[in-house]
Amino acid sequence: MKALVLFAALAGSAFGATCDRACLKTALDQYLKALTAHKPAGAPLSVGFRQTENAIVKRLGTGLWESMTGLGKVQRRYYDAVEGNAAYFGLIEEAKGPAIATLRLKVEGRKITEAEWVISRKGDPGIGPGAGGQADAAYHDSEYLIAHPPPAEKKFTITKGERLSRTELIAITNSYFDGLSAHDGKQIVAHPGCIREENGVLTTQRPLQGGAVTDCTSEGAMANIFAVTARRYAVVDEEQGVVLGIALFQRKPGLAWRRNLLAEWFYIEDAKIRTIFASMYYPDQEAIAPNWPPYDGNWPIQPPAK
Repeated sequence: MKALVLFAALAGSAFGATCDRACLKTALDQYLKALTAHKPAGAPLSVGFRQTENAIVKRLGTGLWESMTGLGKVQRRYYDAVEGNAAYFGLIEEAKGPAIATLRLKVEGRKITEAEWVISRKGDPGIGPGAGGQADAAYHDSEYLIAHPPPAEKKFTITKGERLSRTELIAITNSYFDGLSAHDGKQIVAHPGCIREENGVLTTQRPLQGGAVTDCTSEGAMANIFAVTARRYAVVDEEQGVVLGIALFQRKPGLAWRRNLLAEWFYIEDAKIRTIFASMYYPDQEAIAPNWPPYDGNWPIQPPAK
């Protein structure tokens, strides 16, 4: 009887054990392989597995389970054992061409329970740099992302003694969203000259009067944003000094799109933001986004009265 009790305890412990970095890597690889093979049975999916693509829930076997054929020329992976999340940023291949995508994958009890995708495809609606809030279907550049990708993990891993805490990494990331909402670039904890790519499009390093250039703290791009809502910090990869922030940009009335869903990868060096890589999508105005808790900010809200 004692042996039976011990066996049950050990089995329960193993099932509920924390999924460490190696475990998360295995789960992510299994999921991506099953997805590109169009075979859900090839991944350790939980009962009740839930998947969204640009905030829309997709039934198992549909969406990317049908359209995705492989991974592209840019592939970056991230792991957060504290939250049980593995993630991917880069290119995915579909019949219509490459797409720029962020994936968050939740692993619980050694089973994959959630998959959240934010995808930018060529021809999707968007607001391009300098477009004054007007629609710009060309707001996508996978070739630029291939030429200017995020740092590779093996070249960017930070030694344990030099790592910032989770709290510090999240606070630095949140300063960016605070700065956007307040239209105050001085609130953003970033290196001078910090770079930002949105859907593969470089939105910084643009000339200003006097010879200066824009960076990720420049306030011009913030003009049509009045709030950054539904903020989540879904992945904090302390080894790489990278944070995934998922949120909604709430925009002023009269623009082509009132809000957009974004997944942004913040690369933090020496306790400041160095580069930001984003995949963004502009949903239908009645869409629920991002469709994961917390649900605040899902519905259109009005900007504060002047």
